[in-house]
Amino acid sequence: MEFDPDAHIDHGAPLPPYRQLAGILAARVQRGDWQPNRAVPSEAHLVQEYGVARATVRRAIAVLVDQGVLFVVPQRGTFVSPKAQ
Repeated sequence: MEFDPDAHIDHGAPLPPYRQLAGILAARVQRGDWQPNRAVPSEAHLVQEYGVARATVRRAIAVLVDQGVLFVVPQRGTFVSPKAQ
């Protein structure tokens, strides 16, 4: 499924918000908003930007980590995988 990197979360859609957010963030990585080995915005920033719960952001990030798009460094943040683009 293709996602628009500029899309907003549709809480009435059949796709869960965390899946929508994961797709949007992946599309932003593909577009080049964040470069490989560089941090993505914090969980708190993504909560504010997309109007979702912190658990939703964490679940979306976990999906992208499982897909190899992002990786997490404890105490440092979430970063774009070098092989993501």
